Amino acid sequence: MQLSFFFPGQGSQTVGMGKVWYETHVSVQQRFATADRILKEEFGFKEALSTLCFNGPDEILQETRVCQPALFVLGYAVAEHLKNSETFKKHTVVCATGLSLGLLTALAVADVWDFETSLRVVATRGRLMQEACKPQPTGMTALIGGTTEAIEQLCREFDLDVCNRNCPGQTVVGGVCENLKALQSVAKERGFKLAVPLKVAGAYHSRWMQPAREAFEVFLKGIPFSAPALPVVSDTTGEILSDPDGIREELGRQLTSTVQFEKCLRKCGTLGFDLGLECGPGNVIAGLAKRTDGNLKIQSAAEPKDLETLEN
Repeated sequence: MQLSFFFPGQGSQTVGMGKVWYETHVSVQQRFATADRILKEEFGFKEALSTLCFNGPDEILQETRVCQPALFVLGYAVAEHLKNSETFKKHTVVCATGLSLGLLTALAVADVWDFETSLRVVATRGRLMQEACKPQPTGMTALIGGTTEAIEQLCREFDLDVCNRNCPGQTVVGGVCENLKALQSVAKERGFKLAVPLKVAGAYHSRWMQPAREAFEVFLKGIPFSAPALPVVSDTTGEILSDPDGIREELGRQLTSTVQFEKCLRKCGTLGFDLGLECGPGNVIAGLAKRTDGNLKIQSAAEPKDLETLEN
């Protein structure tokens, strides 16, 4: 069987994530132990990442500087376990990708960096994005339904950016919070089924992340990149990332560019995988895939029991 790895982005985190994986797999325990040490020593975490993942409190786990490393460590550890298991003597991984932060997890699993370097990259990204949210209150709203023309008109009228094109009928816009509230008051009369505020601290993948992008690009200049060991699909262009310098540029550009995840999913579908594994909490990507193309089969790997069929 041909498999593909998918890694979720910010918003998928939930208290208790990864606890069963941690309790049942030594390799997962080891990755969390390393992350706990690095984040405490180098990034000033007062509580262990593992504690925040398994026990909360929720308000701290939701912080951008915390949830991005949390999602990365769990996704990486699950994929690493699968790659080293007997399962992969029977199956082949043909590609990997992720949604926003998840793209960095995909690159790490493809050996662009080692685990510790990857964690430092992710933790720095999360910290810079959180800092970029401080100057003014910004956020994101998911629009369900509506036309491309209607979305563009709303963005012009309320000074918003398109942050994510996730799947047919689901677009995320971002901007100043008061403008998003005004948008929500008129969305239904403009032809949208729903306008759902997202639980995020800022307008990610928009012009409001420019300070984070600039600082992140400077940081990445000092990080060595290797060519991916398997095809990794960009979530902003839908193209395969292969050149180390191009990947470095992509990671800076991603912070202020629209995530084209529908395009990314369709590209993955051309690479011939039979089953995708969503390595991390929840099943957001599986849901987006179902609404994008009914032939794309992606299942959650949030818990070890989710993979019993695959491993038999």
